[in-house]
Amino acid sequence: MILFFSCITIKINLCFPSILSSLKTLPIDGHFDFEQVHHAAKDFGNRYSFLPLAVLRPKSVSDIATTVKHVWQMGPGSELTVAARGHGHSLQGQAQAPGGVVINMESLQGLEMQFHTGNFPYVDVSGGELWINILREGLKHGLAPKSWTDYLHLTVGGTLSNAGISGQAFRHGPQISNVHQLEVVTGKGEVVNCSEKQNSDLFYSVLGGLGQFGIITRARISLEPAPEMVKWIRVLYTDFATFVKDQEKLISGESTFDYIEGFVIINRTGLLNNWRSSFNPQDPVQASKFKSDGRTLFCLELAKYFDQDETAVVNQEVKSSLSQLNHVPSTLFVSEVPYIEFLDRVHISEIKLRSKGLWEVPHPWLNLLIPRSKIQIFAQHVFGNILTDTSNGPILIYPVNKSKWDNRTSVVIPEEDVFYLVAFLSSAVPSSIGTDGLDHILIQNKRILEFCEIARLGVKQYLPHYSTQREWKAHFGSEWEVFARRKSSYDPLTILAPGQRIFQKAIFYSQ
Repeated sequence: MILFFSCITIKINLCFPSILSSLKTLPIDGHFDFEQVHHAAKDFGNRYSFLPLAVLRPKSVSDIATTVKHVWQMGPGSELTVAARGHGHSLQGQAQAPGGVVINMESLQGLEMQFHTGNFPYVDVSGGELWINILREGLKHGLAPKSWTDYLHLTVGGTLSNAGISGQAFRHGPQISNVHQLEVVTGKGEVVNCSEKQNSDLFYSVLGGLGQFGIITRARISLEPAPEMVKWIRVLYTDFATFVKDQEKLISGESTFDYIEGFVIINRTGLLNNWRSSFNPQDPVQASKFKSDGRTLFCLELAKYFDQDETAVVNQEVKSSLSQLNHVPSTLFVSEVPYIEFLDRVHISEIKLRSKGLWEVPHPWLNLLIPRSKIQIFAQHVFGNILTDTSNGPILIYPVNKSKWDNRTSVVIPEEDVFYLVAFLSSAVPSSIGTDGLDHILIQNKRILEFCEIARLGVKQYLPHYSTQREWKAHFGSEWEVFARRKSSYDPLTILAPGQRIFQKAIFYSQ
């Protein structure tokens, strides 16, 4: 058996020179890099590193199609795979291609954005474009996308391959619910335009499809009039049940607010002082008397978008809505910032962390979608028993409405009408063996997942990661057969997105 695998390894290695030469002779406008490939073996998660054979820096969609078609035509005897890499924000090597070709999608950023105004405005953008750039250009037209992620320095193709969730999702749904049309390169190297009415099966396959069915090279994104300012509010709760009740009240019906999120604060005694730099307490005297006493606190974060001439009306609306909540009265903190500053708020934190050398560290994040009926059980066990010390990063928690999600896409979500995103956004201190070390956080994550399984909470992972197909089948449940059928239709040789580890490329060797 060892001899057999040794022979396969030798055969693969002997193929490399011919593979390299065949890639070098492809008629493309961009170029392949065979030397400087190490950056494509890194990502934000900083835990997995697999070197590709080559990195393609395409200048056109045709470059991508030509490359994928070439790999497709090599047939099932080739082990070559292809991964599209955006801004490298994957967490567990999902955009890597061990020994394969990584396509640097940001090389397509130069393709011009085309804004269309009118009653139903939209923008056509490259799949490698960053959302922050769309925002900046859109504001010149007085327009902006409806749904966002909390971090904007991500590519369109990257977020649409997952879902794209933030505090606007309760109203507008995730980013994949705000796309009119896609241009996709399939696993056969075909360039296909698709939408709800044209090649609809591919359209819905690719949205939330984890890169398994095609590479998004262009997208038509729905827009809305962009506001000038944001009234940004934070209030605190000491009781979890009251906290979620208010959150659910706010996402039902016509909410005053345009953005609703929450986060958990475990053992953070200096919290209020940290907020003073950007938030003003509504009642400074009472706020200064509030003591957390090491308790777990729950913060509700709200935003109301407005234009300058609407200030008086908006202030009254916000005051009325806040009066119906049951937060700790003395902990109302308010700030007013420009729209772009609010949406790009995480980038400000990134700059600070980079300056301290704390950005490029392992990020063992865990993102869960939890049915509304199980959120109390989850919180009681996880925030009460598993997480007892200070957290190693933000813990987000907020509800979304299932009605805003399209069940034809590839994303798997809980069955209930309302479910919660709970995101443990941990950062590990390199070489630490304490509670801030990678091993401790991974064990903590494992305990959370094991509890969810034992308690049968019906939890689904967002940005999922599994090691075996058995686990993937459990993740997709009744949707697995549809997912597998779509894979065989659009990427039958399992060329695309090998880093997701969903399908293993079957290699047949000629004798």
